[in-house]
Amino acid sequence: MKNEDPLGLRPLTARSVVLSTLLGAHPPHLKARHLVRAGELFGISEGTVRVALSRMVAAGDLLQEDGGYRLSGRLRERQARQDASRAPLTRGWDGSWEVAIVTAERRPAAERAAFRDAMAALRMAEIREGVWMRPDNLVRDTPLQNAHDPEDAGTPPGSTAHPAIVAGQCTFLRAVPEGDPAVLAASLWDLPAWAGRARALRAGFDSASSVAGRFALAAAILRHLLTDPLLPPGLLPGDWPGAGLRHRYDLFEAEFGALLRDHL
Repeated sequence: MKNEDPLGLRPLTARSVVLSTLLGAHPPHLKARHLVRAGELFGISEGTVRVALSRMVAAGDLLQEDGGYRLSGRLRERQARQDASRAPLTRGWDGSWEVAIVTAERRPAAERAAFRDAMAALRMAEIREGVWMRPDNLVRDTPLQNAHDPEDAGTPPGSTAHPAIVAGQCTFLRAVPEGDPAVLAASLWDLPAWAGRARALRAGFDSASSVAGRFALAAAILRHLLTDPLLPPGLLPGDWPGAGLRHRYDLFEAEFGALLRDHL
C-alpha cells in the first residue's frame, strides 16, 4: 500500500527549492551559483538545478539578469501577497463589514475565475453568488466605497489596493449586520478546518528533524497563511493559531538564511 503524507506536502524538487528561495529573498534576485548551492543543501545536483532554471525562464517564471535570476512580475505579486500574509496590516474594528456586489454581466469564464482569485486574495468570502463580504478591519489603499475614485488620498502607506478586475465589476458598500457577527463569520469561513490544519503544520514543523522536512513544511505554512481570513479577534475561536504559525515560519526563514550563508 502506498504511504500518503497526512499533511499533503508537495514534493521537494529543484523548481520548488529555487522558487521558495527567491520568494524569500528581498529583492527576489540571486546569482545562479547561490541557487545551485541552495539545491545542494537538499541533495539536488547542480545540473538538475540549472535545468530547472532554464525551464522556469522558458515558462516566464524567472527572468535572467546580470548573471542571475529574478522573479517575474506575476511571481513578484505572489511574493508581495506572501509578505503581507506574514505581517498583515489590520486596524481596530468598529463592527462594520465590507460588501462587494457583482454588477458586471456576461463575464467570460476566465474573467470570472480571475475575479474569484482576486477576491480570495482580498480575504473576501461569498455569502451568495455575486455577493462578497468581510469585516472591515484590513488596511487597504482605497476604501471600498471609493474604489472607483483615483483621487482618493485617505490611504495609509504600504497597504493593498483593490485590483482593477474587482473595482471594475462591483458596487461597494459598508454594512453592519443585525445578527451575531461571530455566527456570520463562522458561516463564511470554515474556521475549525483552518485552525486544525494550522495546528497540524505547526506540530509537524516542531517535530521535523531535517532541514528538508522543515523546508517543505515552511512552504506549506506560507501557503496556508495566504488563506487566513484575518478576522478581528472577537470573531475568532479561542486559541487561534495564526500568530503561532507565523512565528514558526519566521524561525525557519532565519534558520535557512543562516544555513545558506554558511554554505556559500
